[in-house]
Amino acid sequence: MRKSVKKLAVDLAKLYAERQSAIGHAFPPDSSWQAEIEEIFPFRETEDQIKAIKYVKGAMESPGPMDVLVIGDVGFGKTEVAIRAAFKAMEDGKQVLMLVPTTILADQHFITFSGRFKKFPVNVDVLSRFRRRKEQLRIIEDFNLGKIDMLIGTHRILQKDVMPLDLGLIIIDEEQRFGVNSKEKIKLLKKQVDVLTLTATPIPRTLHMSMAGVKDIALIETYPEGRNPIETFVGEMDHSIVKNAIEREMARGGQVYYVYNRISGIEQKADQLVRLLPEARIALTHGQMDGQKIEKIMTGFINKKYDILLTTSIIESGMDIENVNTLIVENSHMFGLSQLYQLRGRVGRSSEQAYAYLFYPGRKNLSTTAYKRLRTLTEYTDLGSGYNIAMRDLEIRGAGEILGPRQHGHINSVGYDMYCQIIKEEIDKLKGIRVEEDINVQIDLPLSAYIPKNYINSQKERINIYRQLGAAENFGKIDEITRNLIKKYGEISGVVSNLIGLSRIKSLLRKAGIESLKFSSGRTVIIKKVLLDNSRAGDLLAGNKDILYQPRFRQITIKNIDKKIDLDLVIEYLSDIIGAM
Repeated sequence: MRKSVKKLAVDLAKLYAERQSAIGHAFPPDSSWQAEIEEIFPFRETEDQIKAIKYVKGAMESPGPMDVLVIGDVGFGKTEVAIRAAFKAMEDGKQVLMLVPTTILADQHFITFSGRFKKFPVNVDVLSRFRRRKEQLRIIEDFNLGKIDMLIGTHRILQKDVMPLDLGLIIIDEEQRFGVNSKEKIKLLKKQVDVLTLTATPIPRTLHMSMAGVKDIALIETYPEGRNPIETFVGEMDHSIVKNAIEREMARGGQVYYVYNRISGIEQKADQLVRLLPEARIALTHGQMDGQKIEKIMTGFINKKYDILLTTSIIESGMDIENVNTLIVENSHMFGLSQLYQLRGRVGRSSEQAYAYLFYPGRKNLSTTAYKRLRTLTEYTDLGSGYNIAMRDLEIRGAGEILGPRQHGHINSVGYDMYCQIIKEEIDKLKGIRVEEDINVQIDLPLSAYIPKNYINSQKERINIYRQLGAAENFGKIDEITRNLIKKYGEISGVVSNLIGLSRIKSLLRKAGIESLKFSSGRTVIIKKVLLDNSRAGDLLAGNKDILYQPRFRQITIKNIDKKIDLDLVIEYLSDIIGAM
C-alpha cells in the first residue's frame, strides 16, 4: 500500500509544482462597479458567505492560477460567490465559462446572471438544447470572437468548436454530475486559468483532493435566516402515505415533486397518480422530451398551473421554486447518496416546513450499501449537512483514485484516515520534511477486545472511541478516554477493559519501535524486532528468568504466560524490556 501511495505522492507533488510554477492572471482589486453589483444582492450575506467571497477574490487577485472548491448546502449562497467572481473576471476584459450539468440549470443560471448584470456592459449567453442549431452556432461564433463575455452551458461548451478568445475563469457547478471524459477536457482548459467549483455534496475524489491540499476549500455552513431542516421519511412504498402527503401539501397551497426515474413506465405512473388523486393537476416531464416542451411545462409549473410535477431526476440540479415543499422519490435505493441529497435540496427553499419521502420497494430488495445511504439521509437532516454527507459517502464507498477514474482498493483496506495520513507523510518526505513513520503494530493475543452494543449503542460513537484509543500516544491520554467512558456509559466490562489494555500495549510498542507481539503455543509471548542495550540487557535477564532474549533474531520470548492472559502483567514485562533498550 505504501508503494502505491509513494507513486501517488509523486503525482500529487508534480501537480502541486505545475500549479505553483504556472503563471496565471492576477485580477485587479475591486472597483466601484464591483461594489455596485454587490449592493444589488437582495439578501443579507451570511458570515460564511462573506468569508468565501473574500477567499475567492483573494485567490483571483494572486498571480498563480486559482483552484477553489466552494462547498455549501442548497440555497446557502454559492451562486452569489460565482456572480461576484464572474463579474470581477469580465470587468478585467476576461471571458468566463460556466459549466452546469443540466439544461434546466443552464437556463436558470442564465436568467439569474443576466438579470444581475443587465445594467452593466457585459454580454451573457447560454448554450443549451433549448436553442435551435442555427442559434447555437451563432452563439459559439460570437463567444470565440470575444463578443460574448460569459457563456453558460452543459458539457456542450467543452466541445472542440468552443474556443474562447481570452478565457480568465471557469465556474463548474455540481462537478459530481460530469463524466470522466468531461473532467479530462476541463483539466486541459484549466491549466492556466482560474477555476471555481461549486457543490452541495462534493464527490469523494474532489473532497479528498481538497483535504490533501491539491484544491483550496471554502465551506459555507451558515444557513440563511428563516429556513427549516427538511423532515425526511425513509420507508417501504405505501400509496396511502403518498396520498396523504400530497393532499396535505395541496391543502396549504403548495406543490409537489414526484420523482420516478424510469422513462419506460412513467406514463403508467401518471395514470396511477390520476386514480389516486383525481383532483390534482399533474404535469409530466423527462429528459427525452423535446426541449421546447420541457420549457413550456416547467414554466407552467412555476406559474402554479399544476400541483404535481411527475419527473425523472432531471430536476436534481437547478429547480429553485419556493412553492414546492414536498418531495416524493420512488425507488430511492437506485440513486447515489449525493443524488438523493441534491433531490432533497429541491424542497425547503422558503420558510415553509418541507417534507421528503424516500420510498423503496421492500427491505429484502435493498443492498447493504443502499440501506446505509438511505439511513444517512435520515441521520443528516440539519441545514448545512452536505459536507457531513460527503464524508459519510467516503466511509460507505471509499474515496476513489484521486488522479484517475478507477476506485482505489487500498482506501478500503486501511481506512480513509490512515490513507490520508500516509499520503501526507509521503508528500512531506518529498518536500524534505523529516517524517516519523507510524509503525503498524501487530498484536495477536487470544482474548476478545471490543465495545459491545449493550455498552455503547451508537455505531458512530463506538467508531469514535476506537479511533481515539488507536491514536492515543501515551497512558495519560488512554486514562482520560477511560474516565470519560465511565462517566458517560458506566463501569467498564471485561471486553472493553481488554481493549483499553491492548491500547496501552500498542502505545508502548509504537513508542519503542516494536512491530509485533504474538501469543504462541506453549504459554509464551513472542516480541519481534527488539534490540537491547548490552549492559541493560544483562540486568533485565538476570532479574527475570521468564524473559529469553535472542540478539541474532532480535527477538524476545516471555515464558509462563497463562492462556487467560493478564494484560497488566504483559504491560509490566514490556515496560521492563523497553527500559533495557
